[in-house]
Amino acid sequence: MTKWPAYSRSKTRLSKDIGDKNSLRINKFLIEHTISVAKYLEKKDILDISLAVTGIGPSKCKKWCKEMEIKNFNLQGSGSLGERMKRQLLINHKKNSRKIMIIGTDLPDLCHLDLIEGISRLENKDAILGPSNDGGYWLIGFSASILKRCIVSTFINIKWSKDDVMQRTINNFYQDKVSVGYLVSKIDIDTISDIKRRG
Repeated sequence: MTKWPAYSRSKTRLSKDIGDKNSLRINKFLIEHTISVAKYLEKKDILDISLAVTGIGPSKCKKWCKEMEIKNFNLQGSGSLGERMKRQLLINHKKNSRKIMIIGTDLPDLCHLDLIEGISRLENKDAILGPSNDGGYWLIGFSASILKRCIVSTFINIKWSKDDVMQRTINNFYQDKVSVGYLVSKIDIDTISDIKRRG
């Protein structure tokens, strides 16, 4: 899931410290890096990419995805982050019955091994989470068997952008008796502090 990189609308918290131009440059790099990692695995037939975009309309989205050679894409639509993730799960679950993982595009150290590990963990867990430094998660994934049952309940009673997003998601999983696996913790790049924290 990503937001179309636009001047003065890219990484607004980061732009306060480094300016709109530099913030946009970082945003574009992060998106390109994430797609590059996913494409590496797609070429090896390990996963299929489906890009969920916000910030632009259908025609511009189609053109942008064509430039990046991405065949499967959707607009995120309106609503909270939880509502938009739920929508993408529903769209992609209809297309295939395989496991689904959602990742953002804020991770400069994302590598193909992270996604392979996620796919592997879903062989013996109903769901997986990749914790992030801000109390949320950089990845959420569902096994094919549990997906349909959990699409709605996973994202209820969560205040997005708060530091307890992951814990509330875990609570929702536990209430549904969903077994959860965890990946390594990563730093989402949203502020200058996040960049400094990476060293």
